[in-house]
Amino acid sequence: MIVTTTTNVEGYRITGYYGIVFGEVVTGVNFLRDFGAGIRNIVGGRSSGYEDELLKARREAQEEMEKRASKMGAHAIVGVDFDYEVLGADGGMLMVTCSGTAVTLAQA
Repeated sequence: MIVTTTTNVEGYRITGYYGIVFGEVVTGVNFLRDFGAGIRNIVGGRSSGYEDELLKARREAQEEMEKRASKMGAHAIVGVDFDYEVLGADGGMLMVTCSGTAVTLAQA
């Protein structure tokens, strides 16, 4: 499955449009990561725990989107966009969503 942020794929032409597909992941961040991030807020530095969780959530959202496009018969997803949101009163949940247009391709 070709996944791209552009509206076309070089060397191919779009032969069919299947509509917008989405991938969503909502994940909780645990106390230890929050604690570690709080310390890094004070002393500086990167929070590898949060970065790892964000990377995992983004990958899972994209995989979900690809599965949905594949079920439609698409070869690619174009115009992909990712969005991130913190949820919950205490900000303890992270939502990652992605969307794009499922298409079929043919050699140009």
